Amino acid sequence: MDELIRHSRQLRAKLVGDPPRPPYHFVAPEGVGMPFDPNGCMYWKGRYHLFYIFQDADLPRGGHCWGHASRADLLHWVHHPTALAPAPEDPDAGIFSGNGFIDKDGIPTLAYFGIDAGICIATSDDDELNHWTKSPANPVIAIPRETDPGYGEYNVFDPHIWVEGDTYYAILGGKVLPENEHDTVFLFRSDDLVNWQYVHPFYEPNPAWTGPEEDCACPDFFRLGDRYMLLCISHPRGARYYLGRYENETFHPEEHHRMNWPGGTCFAPESLLDDSGRRIFWTWVMDRRERETAQASGWSGVMTLPRVLSLDERGAVRIQPAEELAALRMNHRVAENIHVGVDEVLALNDVSGDRMELDVEFHNEDADEFGVIVQRSPESEEQTAITYDVAAGLLRIDLSHSTLDKSITYQQFCIPPEGGNPQVHAQEAPLMLQPGEPLRLRIFLDRSIIEVFANGRQCMTQRLYPSRADSTGVGLLSRGGSVNVAKLEAWDMAPTNPA
Repeated sequence: MDELIRHSRQLRAKLVGDPPRPPYHFVAPEGVGMPFDPNGCMYWKGRYHLFYIFQDADLPRGGHCWGHASRADLLHWVHHPTALAPAPEDPDAGIFSGNGFIDKDGIPTLAYFGIDAGICIATSDDDELNHWTKSPANPVIAIPRETDPGYGEYNVFDPHIWVEGDTYYAILGGKVLPENEHDTVFLFRSDDLVNWQYVHPFYEPNPAWTGPEEDCACPDFFRLGDRYMLLCISHPRGARYYLGRYENETFHPEEHHRMNWPGGTCFAPESLLDDSGRRIFWTWVMDRRERETAQASGWSGVMTLPRVLSLDERGAVRIQPAEELAALRMNHRVAENIHVGVDEVLALNDVSGDRMELDVEFHNEDADEFGVIVQRSPESEEQTAITYDVAAGLLRIDLSHSTLDKSITYQQFCIPPEGGNPQVHAQEAPLMLQPGEPLRLRIFLDRSIIEVFANGRQCMTQRLYPSRADSTGVGLLSRGGSVNVAKLEAWDMAPTNPA
C-alpha cells in the first residue's frame, strides 16, 4: 500500500506539472485514451453522466472499456468504477461506441458495439450507476456472417437506441451496401430490446454533401426544437450533423454541416437532454502529438467543454458554451473601444496566459481580415491567430506558427483514407456575417486545447502545442484596413481536474 501511495503521488505530480495537459477540460484520469469517444451520456437523478472509451493494458486485444464519470454542476467530475469491460465469458472482445437511454420501465440502459460480436445491452439498478449487468441475450443484433440473413444488406456498428411509445428503435452506423460508396445508418425496431427486426436504411445519402470515403459513425439522433438532428462523424473528416424531418420511420435530411474541417481534431460527438430541456454535447478532441510522446506523458484523452445546441428563430443551429462555465472565471480584465489600425498587430500587455476565456466584440471598419492572437511569444516565434476573412466568409485558425516543435503536424483527415494525408496550415470554417453585424468571439484556451465560438452559430476546436514557456501573449490584429474592438473581456479559468 505504501508503494501504491508513493506511485500515486508521483503520477499526480507528473500530470499536474505537464505543460500541455488541460486543467479545466475533462481529461482521461490515466492512460492515453486512443480512442477516447464520449459515450452513454445521460442525465440521471440530478447528475450528468459521461461514459468514455479507454484502454486497460491488463486486458487482451486492446482492452477497450467504458470509463464513467459524473457531475452535478457540469464542472467538477467524480470518477466512478469502470462501467463496462470485456470478460472471458462475454461474446464481445471489447467495448466500442454506443449510447445511453432510459428504457420503457425507467431503467438506465447502455447500448454499445461489442467488438467481434455486435450490438450489446447493459442495465443498471443503482442510482449512482456504478453497477452494470450485461444482457444474457448479447449480442442482441449480431454481426452477420456470409451465410446469415442480412449479410451484405446492413452494417452492424455504433448503435444509437431510443424509445417511441412502446417501440425501441436503433440506428447502426455504416455505409451504403453493397456499393459501399456513401454514408448512411441502418434502422432496426424491437418491442423488448432482445428481438430486433431490420427496417431499412434510415436516410438517403446526398453525394453533394459527403464524399465516397465517408461513413456515418457514432450516430446520435434527437429532436431539436421543431426539427431533427443526426449528430455523427465520418472517420476521415470528423464531427458533423444533418438537420431535417423525421416521418414514417425515415429521416429526411434537409441540411448538412461540418463541426470539423481539415486540420481540426473534433471527433465522436455525444449528447444528452438534461432536466431543463438543454441538449448538451461533448466531443473527443484528438491528440496531434506523436503516439510515443503521448504514451510517455501518461495521458492524452481530452473532451471539449460542454456545448449547448439549440435552434434560432429561423430554424438554424446555435452552438454555445454551457453557462455554468462562468463559475470558473477569475481575475477579470476589461477594455473598451480599442482601435486596431491598418496592418497593425496590437499586443495586450494586461492580458496573457494559457488557461483563460476571452470575449471579444469586433466592429469592422474596412479591414480585409481581423482577429485575436493567442499563445504568442515575445518576438512572435510562436503564435496562433484566430481571424475572420471578410471576403471569403471564413473563420480561420492559423496553425503555421503555433509551435516550433517539428513533430507536431496538422493534417487534412482525422483518420486518413488510402492515398496519404496532406498537411494543412490552417483550419477554416464558414461564417457569413450580415452587413453591419459585429463579430463576437468567445475563446476558451486551456493549454493544448482551444475552442472558438463565433456569434453563437459556429464553433471550432483545435489542439495547440507551443514549445516555449513564454508563449502566453495575447494580441489583436487587422489586415488591409482597420477594425474597432467595442469590448474585450478576459478571465483566468480555475482548474476542475488538477490531477
